Amino acid sequence: MISYSGLEKLLKQKCIKKSELTKELGISSRTIAKIGKGEKLSRIVIEKMCGYFGCEPSDICKEVSDNPILQILREEMEHKISGGLYHELQIRMTYNSNHIEGSRLTEDQTRLIFETNTLDVGDGIPVDDVLETVHHFRAIDYVIETADKTLTEDIIKHLHYLLKHDTKDATLEWFAVGDYKKRANVVGGRETTKPKDVPARMAELLAEYNAKARIDINDIIAFHSAFEHIHPFQDGNGRVGRLIALKECLKNSIIPFIIEDSKKMYYYRGLSEWGKDNSYLSDTCLDGQDTFVRLLDMFDIEHK
Repeated sequence: MISYSGLEKLLKQKCIKKSELTKELGISSRTIAKIGKGEKLSRIVIEKMCGYFGCEPSDICKEVSDNPILQILREEMEHKISGGLYHELQIRMTYNSNHIEGSRLTEDQTRLIFETNTLDVGDGIPVDDVLETVHHFRAIDYVIETADKTLTEDIIKHLHYLLKHDTKDATLEWFAVGDYKKRANVVGGRETTKPKDVPARMAELLAEYNAKARIDINDIIAFHSAFEHIHPFQDGNGRVGRLIALKECLKNSIIPFIIEDSKKMYYYRGLSEWGKDNSYLSDTCLDGQDTFVRLLDMFDIEHK
């Protein structure tokens, strides 16, 4: 859906009506009907309006999500609003997701990096922990920006690139930042998909997932488990997988889940037991939804 609130403001500033605008620019009355319905206008019409008002396309119209949570996140991100849902999502998801993977940064240190772009590191904090924290902030931004788009391998690979570029791993030729792994890896004693088979398995997983007429929370949890079992990257799979889950929840108007570091053993058991007993992972993710609901309640944001 497209919002033309910017156009309304420009019309008021010019003291003209929409009907007068159509005469000035030589555009049809059907255009006015499209604006009223929130439909997308052609590039030519937008360019004519920009020329008339002396503005940018974003000053005239913006895409608005039907998902109120996603819309709030986008507005707060765009306007750099501190102390809101976007602010807390960035800090809490980044801290917990990184800590699950072994980061030594505390939640307070994560908050300091996000809020002030500085850090009192103390002793023994690896540089990569700091870099990957900053990178995770940008990866969440990318998730919010692309939430409406169909999930693709390019999006998934770019999330990996955002997380791992400029780190020590990026200096290793075999590591393949932003691309699928080149070396076999084992996780928790469990063999993962061999590198040569990863492209086909990922294509198959995405095709099956994207073919669904309707996505619910159980589909997203199942995708997350399948993704982690494939383990397509050399490292960073857990964080990429949880970012994908955030994106898909936002895309499908589902309350997202944040897996807290304190629940990581339940989370790991859920991944390990998937296929034998799916309740462990499902319950952990649903508990993560409750964590997100508490955030929504903190800011009096309605949810179903």
